[in-house]
Parts: sequence; structure tokens; C-alpha cells
Amino acid sequence: MKKLTLIALVLFAATFVSVAQNIQIHYDFGHMLYEDLDSKNGNRAPLTTTIEMFKPDKWGSTFFFVDMDYNKKVTSAYWEISREFNFWQKSKMNWLSVHVEFDGGLNTVVKSFNNAWLLGPTYSGHNADYSKTWSLSLMYKYIPKTVNTENKKQEQNFQITGVWNINFAKGWMLFSGFADFWREHRPWINTEYIFLAEPQLWVNLNKIKGWDNINLSLGGEVEISNNFVDKGFYCIPTLGAKWTF
Repeated sequence: MKKLTLIALVLFAATFVSVAQNIQIHYDFGHMLYEDLDSKNGNRAPLTTTIEMFKPDKWGSTFFFVDMDYNKKVTSAYWEISREFNFWQKSKMNWLSVHVEFDGGLNTVVKSFNNAWLLGPTYSGHNADYSKTWSLSLMYKYIPKTVNTENKKQEQNFQITGVWNINFAKGWMLFSGFADFWREHRPWINTEYIFLAEPQLWVNLNKIKGWDNINLSLGGEVEISNNFVDKGFYCIPTLGAKWTF
């Protein structure tokens, strides 16, 4: 589900929020919509949990999330941790920061995750009350021990990431998500260029009168991908719940 969340929190200023963290659970319909993702064959777990944490400080901010997929038992785990260095610009609507990130995971069914290191600039912005935030990152991506179709090393790659976070309807609704485009040779599907976007839509129940301390949101996401789940295009919706701490 990832930064889905999301990472857009990275755009909040330290004076606006000190710590933000949440836990999500999603029911994934991919195994119903696509025969090749049938969970009976272990290809697509129907349940995913996500834990996210964001913390700003005087040097910038730290963000991480952990995804775990379940098909009777845990079938895969994936995490990302990133650091934004931005100690030279304060109190501006738009700013440039240095983004450092590590991605990695394990899958008991297929080898679908490679460890990767990323580095590059991030251009970020927000409106006056931080109800709308966004960022765009252009990164060098190092994926150790990867080779291309000619069996030559292809460890040097790139990734472009866009993230957004929009609160609307007087705080009742949150539209957030990310889009990634990167190069990574995946021999099990014989492809190099991958696209993944995961927009989320949430209804914040703490806006109900008397529910101020009920930090529960209901909604879900749509995983839109090309050459990520498998070779080709997929559009996979989920239903989810999120508790924000």
C-alpha cells in the first residue's frame, strides 16, 4: 500500500505536526479480478497491513512504512525508509531537499523484491494551511547484483516519484497517493520499465460530532501498475480501514 500514505506527510512542516503515524488494513480484490493472481495459487494475498511513521526535525524529516501480505500466513514483507535533508530553507511554500531512501523485502512465493538504494533531489510544495501538499523526486537508483537480458550488469537505474496529499470537504475526505516510474530488469517477467501508482481515498470518521478521539478512516486504494504485479497492465482496487495515532 505504501507511501501511499502517505509519504506526502513528508511535506508537513515541523511546526505543523511533530509525529504522524498510522496503521492500515486492506482487502485486495486482485485475486478475484485476474485469474493469474488467484490467491489459491499463492500469487496474490487478499490481505495487506501497512504501518507508517513520519517525523520531522530541524534537519528535515524521516519516513518509513512496512507492508505485510497475508494468505493464511504472511507471504511477503516489504519496507521503505527515507530521509529528507532540508536544513537550509524554512517557512517557504516550495522548497528543494535531498532525498535518501532504502527499499527491500522478502516474498515466499516469487522473487518480486530487490534491495535498492536511492538518492536525488525532491521539489516540494504546499498551500497555506497544509491541506494540500505535493512532491516530485528524480532519483538515481542502485539495485545490487541485477543483470539485463544480455546477462550484463544493470545495477545503475533511475526512479521518478510524485506524491500528493489533499484534504477536502472540511476535513472529511483525504485523497492521497503516489506514482513511481523506474527502470529495473526483472528476469521472471523479462521487462525493464515499471510504473506503479496507488491513489487512496479516505473518509475521516473523527469529523462526526462526538467522535473527536476516534481517529478511524474508511476507504481504500486502487493499485494501477504496468509490469509490476506481472507483465502488462493491472488495475486492482482495495477496501481499507486506517487508524491514525
